[in-house]
Amino acid sequence: MKLTKRKYMLLAILLLALIAAGAVYIVSAAGSQGETTAEQPLEADSEELPSAGFSMTDPVQPGARIAVVSKSVKGEFWKLVKKGMKDAVTDANEAYGFSGDDRISMTFEGPDSELNVENQINTLDAIVAENPSVICLCAGDMDSCQAQLEAARENGIPVVAFDSNLSDTSLVSCYCGTDNLAAGRLAGEKMAEAVGEIGKIAVFSLQGKTKALAERVQGFSEVLDQYPGLSIVSEICSDEVEDITQVMEEVLLIPGLAGVYCTNADIMDIYLKASKPERFSAVVIGTDATTNQQKAITGGEELGCVSQDPYMMGYETMTMAISLTAEEQTDAPEDLLLEACWIDAGNIDDPVNERYIY
Repeated sequence: MKLTKRKYMLLAILLLALIAAGAVYIVSAAGSQGETTAEQPLEADSEELPSAGFSMTDPVQPGARIAVVSKSVKGEFWKLVKKGMKDAVTDANEAYGFSGDDRISMTFEGPDSELNVENQINTLDAIVAENPSVICLCAGDMDSCQAQLEAARENGIPVVAFDSNLSDTSLVSCYCGTDNLAAGRLAGEKMAEAVGEIGKIAVFSLQGKTKALAERVQGFSEVLDQYPGLSIVSEICSDEVEDITQVMEEVLLIPGLAGVYCTNADIMDIYLKASKPERFSAVVIGTDATTNQQKAITGGEELGCVSQDPYMMGYETMTMAISLTAEEQTDAPEDLLLEACWIDAGNIDDPVNERYIY
């Protein structure tokens, strides 16, 4: 088996941790539904395992404190992100033999809603004042955290962006998240194929100022622009209107509406609850295979969704953060873009896709 440098680094730390524990397994960074368990090991030669990772020779800081400020702490997606992060911390402590005060620790904070940007900024303010070793940030608004991140830089606190990056990427050391442009393009390709390359399309998004969502819309639009018969007749962000449900229901009344694209799970949930016109037949494509969307896909209400790997995103984000705790820094980890996966009724039960099913 040929191992890439990234795979080698991840396997080195995990295998050494298990050897120290007295048992050798081939360990998974993504088990059933994106979770790692001792009972569900990963096949080490899987080509699906990306890793920013860190090697056993990296001089990580004992007792490092890593503060995570998420866009939200509620929902199936964020629970898997958090689990991936916690597992990475556990694996690092075992690999380096850290115990007691030397153990690396993490906190995971943020608002209950992705729309509550003000709450997230207040949380970030408090976190910077606590002077953690590293901050991991998923910004709800790509332009809203400059002052806090400048303060972090002045205090020598590295910042890892995850899931959704910032406009000014010079304020962060590195980024880990889905390739959102590619995810949007994938949704666009599936839409064009499903509607026959002709028709009116509506796009619903949760936030206009979240970079990840903006990139998905951009990628989706780039594909539709290649088809003269396809046009986006309405693009609505819930943070830009007073009543997203009312506006959405009005859009769904557009004569000849052929397709609907929802850029994340929260906006898809709103769509699923919204009233539809009689004999509504538009093709619907969502994002993230949550429980609600799985039901919609298997029930025929949704064609399919472009789904992410939140567990791996969390795990890789935390390995980046741990590598940045070294007192003497050289180069920051490279940005890591994870591939999204198309989920529909034909492959939703395929075990190879279970990382993408929440």
